[in-house]
Amino acid sequence: MAAVPLVLASLSGSAAQAAPASPAPTVDYVIVAGVPGLRWEDVSPQTTPTLWAMAERGSIASLSVQSADQPTCPLDGWVTLGAGNRALWSAAPPAPPSPGVACPDVPVEVERPDGIGAFLPDQRNVVRHNQGQLPYGAVPGALAESVRCTVAVGTGAAVAAARPFGRVDRYEPRLPQNAAELLDDCVLTMVDAGAVAATEPAARRAQARAADALLARVLAARPTDSLVIVAGLSDTDDSRRLHVVVADGPGWERGWLTSASTGRDGYLQLVDLAPTALTAMGRALPEKVFAGQPARMVPGRPDKLDAAVTQPADADREAGAQRRIATWFFGVLAAVQFALAVAVVPLLRRARMPAAPVESSSPRFGFHGLVRKASRAARPQPLAVPRPVVNLIEVLLVASALAIPAALVADAVPWWRTDHPGLLFTAVTLALLAAGTAAVRLTPAYRQTLGPLAMVAAIAAVVIAADVLTGARLQLNGVAGYSALTGGRYAGLGRVGLGVFVAGTLLVAGCLAQKVRRTWRPWVVGTVGAAGVLLAGSPYLGADAVGAIALTAGVGIAAAISTGGWLTFSRLAWATLAGLVVTAVFAVLDLSRPDAERDRLGRFLGALGDGTGGRAVQRAAASSVGALDSPLTVLAVVGAVLVWFALLRPWGGLKRLFGIYPAIRAAMAGIATAAVIGGVLGGSGLDVAGAVAALTVPMAALASLRVLDHASDRTQPPADPPTAQVVRPAAPEPAEAAPTPAADSDQRHEQGGGVRLAAKVLPWNPVDGAINT
Repeated sequence: MAAVPLVLASLSGSAAQAAPASPAPTVDYVIVAGVPGLRWEDVSPQTTPTLWAMAERGSIASLSVQSADQPTCPLDGWVTLGAGNRALWSAAPPAPPSPGVACPDVPVEVERPDGIGAFLPDQRNVVRHNQGQLPYGAVPGALAESVRCTVAVGTGAAVAAARPFGRVDRYEPRLPQNAAELLDDCVLTMVDAGAVAATEPAARRAQARAADALLARVLAARPTDSLVIVAGLSDTDDSRRLHVVVADGPGWERGWLTSASTGRDGYLQLVDLAPTALTAMGRALPEKVFAGQPARMVPGRPDKLDAAVTQPADADREAGAQRRIATWFFGVLAAVQFALAVAVVPLLRRARMPAAPVESSSPRFGFHGLVRKASRAARPQPLAVPRPVVNLIEVLLVASALAIPAALVADAVPWWRTDHPGLLFTAVTLALLAAGTAAVRLTPAYRQTLGPLAMVAAIAAVVIAADVLTGARLQLNGVAGYSALTGGRYAGLGRVGLGVFVAGTLLVAGCLAQKVRRTWRPWVVGTVGAAGVLLAGSPYLGADAVGAIALTAGVGIAAAISTGGWLTFSRLAWATLAGLVVTAVFAVLDLSRPDAERDRLGRFLGALGDGTGGRAVQRAAASSVGALDSPLTVLAVVGAVLVWFALLRPWGGLKRLFGIYPAIRAAMAGIATAAVIGGVLGGSGLDVAGAVAALTVPMAALASLRVLDHASDRTQPPADPPTAQVVRPAAPEPAEAAPTPAADSDQRHEQGGGVRLAAKVLPWNPVDGAINT
């Protein structure tokens, strides 16, 4: 209930502030020149003077060339351009790839029956394959079908300009000397300017120079009132990179390119080029065919092109380095947490010493007490773990839980610009990890049972929240964030960030709720959770409606059982009602926005309305299956195994922790609920659960060690208790009234990180000779 007004206020205020940019004036002609493999590091005044001058007067961006497969080879890029959707060129079963060759040279048969146009006999098979075998619903040739006439120059351009039945309206294998008449024939022209595919610098410069010379001829022959788009529309090998996109024409002067599909200035997707071409000519887009959104120009680019070009070039280097480093970072983290899980198990089994009343050698305890004392002394006892070893394991658990926030903050340092980016990233991350762990360890609250858990959760939640509030710069192309190369997200809260934020927010809410009276705990959890839902779900902050719904479900469950007890039907009903209300609010607000600005929730509901929801479900399922090979899956599995087979055992301590601190039990139940919902609805497999486990499981193990370490503490009886006279009265005397319990029976006095239980010494029992406690 607290989340609904906050979400409404945030979204309405943000919508009032985010006025869309004014559309560019329409043009009569659009020319798209494709240069597969062209990157911003290839562009310079010396090597590509024509493209440099074009970029200086036009608008620029980094182009993500994601198609229906990885990597995007040149023919895949061309057919994706013509479809306006993720597609593949697959006219026949693919041949076995050559060793080390990710993009083999595939011949394309182009027939010229009349000498004017052309015909691609393989086009029907390409359409059939994309419609029947792939989940994206791409229609190759949809862009050509949206205009009356198209011109194609070169084989790749013919693939993009072919209609679904294979016809190319006007085709030339090479650009003629007098190209003005050809470019004036049709409103849409595709030009294959050649690929920049070499790996040797000199050969690469030669290929870029040749493409630039062809581009100079195109610009010299361009019709008046035309828009020219140059795009490096594919990779050429398995080193996936960001590529060049430049738009030059009326209304596209000196700015950044962006689109609603990316939501970030300076970034476009390959699937955005088809709707951009039609929108620039003032034509309506075909419904439910294009996956991208029209590009638009936004101001803010540096006046000098030298300074402007460094930003997309730097983004390309960062994205390339992130792809290499992220895999081994999460792999190392999974290995470390697995080793800690193995080390924690014997500590858990030996942490709790046998519990027994304090005994005395006084003769008044009788024969039975002496016999029990002797039998316990003869029983083998587990060896106590040395305190320095326990302290070391606790510090390592704190460090492993802070690894992802430290890696996220490390992206504030431009480590990718060095010759050895992996070494610098490792050094920066370890330094930040050491600083964060020392801050937690040296804080006085560290000695309390929940102290480390609360501090680590607060650090993680604050790091993610600060990044989102400042534009999510650390997550974009960050090792612990998301990559622009995958084409999944360019702004807001990513999969890893969502998992860490959910865990941090709910653990902080549980720790704060544990400090207040029982009746106030649901309000504390709801208030903290509402702030998290607001940040995650706002389209101008976290921009993750699915994540907000998952967090809402977790907050509802946590608030319902934060006072203790089980999840009864009434509690579940209230929690479900709250989740449905917030979900409905997000759904209504998302559906009320234009199609181009909708989040995943709005797009999915729209797909259900027009009958294409099956493909959306198929894409989400394929995405979840594809995410299972991530190291985050290993983190999720390791965390689940440690919790189920160790922490939840009678000797594991987690049940005792939950009994003493019911608000922490509620928080962890909410975390598990949110992780499952976020992974299923978001199509992210176990990525969210892995990020949750990386933070939650080490801190749960540390807190369990703390409560087990003091599980057998007993209040010592007086050294010389008063003599009790054994008198058998006719009627038993009433026992002394017990003290009135506190408002919260689970509130304990914490001292030295443990829990001291108050014990009341009752009169001596003459039957068994022991003192009742």
